[in-house]
Amino acid sequence: MDLTQKILDLKKEKKAIILAHNYERPEVQDIADYTGDSIELSRKAMEEKDAEVIVFSAVDFMAESAAILNPQKKVLLPCTGARCPMAQMLTVDEIKRAKTLYPDAPVVVYVNTLAAAKAHSDICCTSANAVQVVQSLDAGTILFGPDRNLGEYVAEITGKKIISIPEWGFCPTHLLFQPEDIMILKIQHPDATVMVHPECSYETRKVADFIGSTSKMCKYAKESNSKKFIVGTENGIMHRLKKENPEKEFIIAYDGAICPNMKLTTLERIYTSLKEEKHLIKIPETVAKNARDALERMFEVKS
Repeated sequence: MDLTQKILDLKKEKKAIILAHNYERPEVQDIADYTGDSIELSRKAMEEKDAEVIVFSAVDFMAESAAILNPQKKVLLPCTGARCPMAQMLTVDEIKRAKTLYPDAPVVVYVNTLAAAKAHSDICCTSANAVQVVQSLDAGTILFGPDRNLGEYVAEITGKKIISIPEWGFCPTHLLFQPEDIMILKIQHPDATVMVHPECSYETRKVADFIGSTSKMCKYAKESNSKKFIVGTENGIMHRLKKENPEKEFIIAYDGAICPNMKLTTLERIYTSLKEEKHLIKIPETVAKNARDALERMFEVKS
């Protein structure tokens, strides 16, 4: 029996579902029940009423969010080393310090944060709904973290004053995309549409035709009349884009844009985690309650 079949059998036995982020390895995406971005997967985790176990093939903060939103289910992270470096950048102390300087400003935290930071926020957001979340708040000044580039993008669209916490927060993978590389590809492929993630730098966003989260990129690629796309986000999304649009061509804007943390999840680790119910995500109840409130407020905002 091959490993894939063993996982499928175990999944049935344990009433489990497998969720995989768009940046995961192709074979991990293919075995998943659902593939998507963080907000899509969080919703799926909540909708699967019959599931008793959730295997979250992604990085730490996503599995934490699933555990917060599904306290009655077992949430497993196949590899505990799969940590998002950006999520580590926003600490509770940083939020408290910012609140002393701007006591009337609401705190909006990107879901790419750890549970403790979410618990000290007013509302969460994703790259897909950050603009709508900020627009929904009756405030002209917003404390926003940890991704400075996403905060700048939200400020451009909403016209509100965004105070980045910390001032330097960033995604190491998305900073690898450079406008010069994209412009060279545009010369080579003048008919290509450029899609980039809002975590990219301002200069890179400036040369894009479309800016959006991974879910919005997938939707845009399907609906666009364009037959060729230059893609400015983590390399893993290329698998889904090509799978869903076999008649279209996708060119990664930089070959080295690979998140090593997302690639730590393997079929072997999924099998071991599921078989032994290993790496169970546990959040202290007080933290979970406050973080859950911030996440649920996000779901109430119409995107």
